[in-house]
Amino acid sequence: MKHTHATYATVAFRILAAALVGAALAGAATADAATWRPDVGAARSYAEGRLGTVSFAVRTEERLYGVAARRTVPSASVLKAMLLVAYLREPAVRARPLREADRGLLEPMVRWSDNVAATRVRDIVGNDGLVRLARRVGMRAFTPAAVWGLSLIDAADQTLFFLHIERSVPGRHRATAMGLLSSIVPSQRWGIARVRPPGWALYFKGGWGSGSGAVDHQVALLRRGKRRVSVAILTTNSPSHGYGKETLRGVAARLLRGLDARARPDQSLGFALTAS
Repeated sequence: MKHTHATYATVAFRILAAALVGAALAGAATADAATWRPDVGAARSYAEGRLGTVSFAVRTEERLYGVAARRTVPSASVLKAMLLVAYLREPAVRARPLREADRGLLEPMVRWSDNVAATRVRDIVGNDGLVRLARRVGMRAFTPAAVWGLSLIDAADQTLFFLHIERSVPGRHRATAMGLLSSIVPSQRWGIARVRPPGWALYFKGGWGSGSGAVDHQVALLRRGKRRVSVAILTTNSPSHGYGKETLRGVAARLLRGLDARARPDQSLGFALTAS
């Protein structure tokens, strides 16, 4: 077959065009990842139609979004994420490998929300340990209580804590902490866990008090590559626990709308449960 200059020119043009299209698509994906915004309006409208009271916040590296994000509520079991980090920061724990006794407290407390374990951890770290952690993070509203589940939190503070939660954990214990938060038992993976955007790693903790609907909360970190989004949804006075769980799911679904399509694929989706 005889190749002419015109043939080579056509091939070269097609290669150049393909490269330009690829670069444009990559640039658009990067721009989308950087410009995604939570659908606060849709989440607000949905929340206003629900019984009970709802506050929420979403935080990215760039800014904070929310509705009633500074309203304080009893923490219930979302406090267990703070208890986990405060325990791992204890002077007697932070510099040594974790022992079976440590794991025997932390795994039940976080993965299946055991209250007895949480009380033992709080007795070890004390309210002073929780306050020190809150100050380190920069929380403004956190107020501990004699009954740990009645400690006061707000959505803005909790998103600040979760956005880079591993930074507050000593390096040798980070994989363990994040592994626990990413492996909540299936029976407690409702709300935001039901609407996790594809390709995003999820680390979260829920709190539901007595299971009556009086409180139903979730606080979470979503990671995909270098992108991070933290979410806190706090509800009170729902007619039932089931109703509260549906409110969490509905608010989360609207806040996170479009997130899966507007971020690069992850190259390292998270942390495994490892010895530390």
